[in-house]
Order: sequence, then C-alpha cells, then structure tokens
Amino acid sequence: MTYEPKPIDTKDIQLSDELLALTEYLAENAHEVWATQRIAQGWTYGPQRDDAAKLHPDLLPYADLTDEEKQYDRSTAMETLKLIVKLGYRIDREEGNRG
Repeated sequence: MTYEPKPIDTKDIQLSDELLALTEYLAENAHEVWATQRIAQGWTYGPQRDDAAKLHPDLLPYADLTDEEKQYDRSTAMETLKLIVKLGYRIDREEGNRG
C-alpha cells in the first residue's frame, strides 16, 4: 500500500498578528511535551541521535535549540492554527488574561 498524505490546503489563510505570536508559544510547548515524553521513555541528551542508546540532540530547552531545529515545531503549530481558522473556529483571548 502506498500512502499519499493529503493535508488540508491552508495556503489561503492569513493569521492575525496575535495568532502569529501564539505560534511561538505553541511551538515551545509542543517541544516541551515531546521532550517530556522522550525523557519518560528513558531518553537523554546526546550530541548525535542514537536510537539504541536512547540519545537525542534535541533534548534541550527550546530556547537552546537552533532556529532550524525550532522550525519543525513552528511549522506544525502554524499549520494547526491555520487549519483551526480554515475550519471556521475562532481563538479569542480572555480580557485580562495575558499568559
């Protein structure tokens, strides 16, 4: 069987400045969730990825990752936000709640 991914096209969606800013928070949190899961599975930091030894070079705080390494999480976060908007949902911040 050949798998052909068919993500929903979100090229026509423009995110507001507020949602663009939210992208970075989502990206950082996605990294933190991923890292928490890896560490719970026994993975630790290593300069080179080694699946057998459970070493991964990205087991660092998000702030310590290079922009290239952060891009995976940013892209996932941005596409998720674009899909939410495309599907007709709204994301509103409660007045007075500034994170």
